[in-house]
Amino acid sequence: MNSYERYMGMVKGQKVDFVPRVPILMHFAVRYAGVTYGDFARDGETLVAVNRKLVEDFGFEQLDIMSDPWRETVDFGGTIQYLDDAVPKCTRPPLADSRDLGLLLDPAPRTSERMSNALRALALYKEFGYHRYSITGWVEGPAAEAADLRGVTNFLMDLMTEEGFACDLMDRCVANAIAFALAQIDEGADTIGIGDAIASQLSPELYERFVFPREKQLVDAIHAAGGLVRLHICGDINHLLPEIALLNVDILDCDSMVDMAAARDTLGNGVVLTGNLDPVRAVMDSNPQAIRDALREIYETVGNPYFVNAGCEIPVATPLDNLRALCEPLPAA
Repeated sequence: MNSYERYMGMVKGQKVDFVPRVPILMHFAVRYAGVTYGDFARDGETLVAVNRKLVEDFGFEQLDIMSDPWRETVDFGGTIQYLDDAVPKCTRPPLADSRDLGLLLDPAPRTSERMSNALRALALYKEFGYHRYSITGWVEGPAAEAADLRGVTNFLMDLMTEEGFACDLMDRCVANAIAFALAQIDEGADTIGIGDAIASQLSPELYERFVFPREKQLVDAIHAAGGLVRLHICGDINHLLPEIALLNVDILDCDSMVDMAAARDTLGNGVVLTGNLDPVRAVMDSNPQAIRDALREIYETVGNPYFVNAGCEIPVATPLDNLRALCEPLPAA
């Protein structure tokens, strides 16, 4: 059973040999491979080379295009600064001082700078590992991308005082995310991750009213194109689980704050749960045996379907033996 078969088997409720592993590796990946973060973020060939090395050295199931949250923002007209040893930073959100949507560029996945670069990376993944590994693309969710374009504080204020504008902005973000996601599926991605971290900061009422319908539109479009959906919302989403259950996602990343038993009870056995080791306390600052024990405990709590993962990105200073322990085969029930 290869990595792709193991991954898809778990998603489909089939018997697999051991639990698929899908760690989020960005800053750690850069340090491990000895490249600059700027090259990792802006050059698809570097990103692919780094992730090929990781799957071959640590044996996990997934190739992905994660590097930073600014891919779509740049193509909308935002300005970022690439750094050698840190995640790129956005120096100028395009709508930082304005609610004029006309200031945004009209991104096109196959021609805009950073989205087209991601598609090139996916094409290279397909040449290397199609149906040997899962290939996962990513888009920003409606709230996350709107916050990237306006700035977090501005966007949260907009939801309270300028809801018409906030909804129009999120609609623009969803339209682009759908186009980008479908292009990624065309290039060989079997799964599309949706990152919508800021949603964890919203009340259930605000999430249900403003974000849920737009996430649902995105999820449905990905499914209609034949892709799986992996939702990643950093932080405490316990209060959002009843609404998330209605999205019909295939995979839900669970941060360390999430009650895994409650997540399983709420979402049922049709959704793969991933996580939820604390990336710092339970991975970076832990030890291999403690990591093995913690993963077994989580798996015993949630059962199938489950993917091994930390609650979020593996920290850059994580000892190699700790990541190896995270990626050791965990026999599947």
